[in-house]
Amino acid sequence: QVQLVESGGGLVQPGGSLRLSCAASGNILSIYALGWYRQVPGKQRELVASITNGGVPTLGDSVKGRFTISRVNRTTADLQMNRLKPEDTGVYYCNALVLAPYTYDYWGQGTQVTVSS
Repeated sequence: QVQLVESGGGLVQPGGSLRLSCAASGNILSIYALGWYRQVPGKQRELVASITNGGVPTLGDSVKGRFTISRVNRTTADLQMNRLKPEDTGVYYCNALVLAPYTYDYWGQGTQVTVSS
């Protein structure tokens, strides 16, 4: 079992910045990658960014050049969001991808990010 706790989020004006942090606990040795997904009403949850244990990042097309993800240590991943746009608004969920003994996704409770003037 893996538990995920998110922090950060809130209300920010367009063009502003926010930083989200995800802390994992439990069976952390089983985690292959930590990442962030976001969801808005009526749409599927979409990848924002993820990063593997080896530090290899993957960014969603809509956030490239504005967001960065970093692996602070084996248990923590931070998402730095710059030049935020109203379309970045949504609930952001931390994700832990486990590959063994079988592929499984763990999810945090989610944190609201609202970009509005």
